[in-house]
Amino acid sequence: MMLDFYKGKRVLITGHTGFKGSWLSKIMIMAGADVYGYSLAPLEGKENLYDISGIANEMDSHIGDIRNYEELKEYFEKAKPEIVFHLAAQPIVRDSYKDPRYTYETNVMGTVNVCECVRNCPSVKSFLNVTTDKVYENNEWVWGYREDEKLDGFDPYSNSKSCSELVTHSYINSFFNELGIAVSTARAGNVIGGGDFANDRLIPDCVRAAQKGDDIVLRNPDSTRPFQHVLEALSAYILLAQKQYEDKAYAGYYNVGPNDDDAVTAGRLAEAFVNSWNRLAAENAGNENFKGHEIKIVIRPDGGPHEANFLKLDCSKIKSRLKWSPKWNIDDAVAKTAEWTCAYFKGEAVKCMMDQINEYYKQV
Repeated sequence: MMLDFYKGKRVLITGHTGFKGSWLSKIMIMAGADVYGYSLAPLEGKENLYDISGIANEMDSHIGDIRNYEELKEYFEKAKPEIVFHLAAQPIVRDSYKDPRYTYETNVMGTVNVCECVRNCPSVKSFLNVTTDKVYENNEWVWGYREDEKLDGFDPYSNSKSCSELVTHSYINSFFNELGIAVSTARAGNVIGGGDFANDRLIPDCVRAAQKGDDIVLRNPDSTRPFQHVLEALSAYILLAQKQYEDKAYAGYYNVGPNDDDAVTAGRLAEAFVNSWNRLAAENAGNENFKGHEIKIVIRPDGGPHEANFLKLDCSKIKSRLKWSPKWNIDDAVAKTAEWTCAYFKGEAVKCMMDQINEYYKQV
């Protein structure tokens, strides 16, 4: 019933060519929404879920830069969205050290531009800005951060997302409340799932190792994060955008993450993937279409830039107010990721993507 709400709704997704954006676009397409996307093109010559999924042929896809306000404004005027999901961002911590200016331009001024477009677009009723669990000043304590904790990310990526939150808060107070637009931010934990090919992320590194037959190199196996399957986070975004559309009282700031016992170390996550993957690799060893290899883990710290060692979210608010809760534990999430990767290597990625969406929403 959650997805029935979106049938015929005009939905605009920024960042639709990215990992989460591609999954969200596919869900909205399957739900029968009129889907519009505004995003940079995927990197040329790089594997990406946007091209694999074929969503460009199933939605109105516009390739553009959210730093370009005039172009973005024209697209809003064309799309006339009722619901806006803002996912476009520079999302990699290590890349933010390499190019902090671009990171701030995209994550802060990009958010300003999206907020301006929402402010000047009379059709918008529900707007969700997707940020990150890294917006908090991280004291690396063992309990989860709540939504009223201090915002102050350490690195340029995390800090730029904190700024994106503050921009959104200011627009709510200055404009959106008066206009009657329901606006929320969602601070999601680390997501995993099929089709993530980004650099400097653990599961994509595992997938690349499986393709080449290389070892999986872990920089910091004891680093703890609130890992969850991408469909978990997206289900929260989708539910939140619907609930605040129907009743503005639901608008607010929400953490989105796994249950407490599924906030695990990078080492535990990698081991789970290796176990799931090697089992699938053995089962498909005689399949000539299968291009994967068995893999193993190697610990090799590289002395890279600072990244938080421990991060945990308190998700009591979204569980209580929206009655949302995770459906797949960490082992389920890893198994589904390995399953999609296996299907991708056999040329069956789109079917697996749709099957996993249907399976997840049957459980919801």
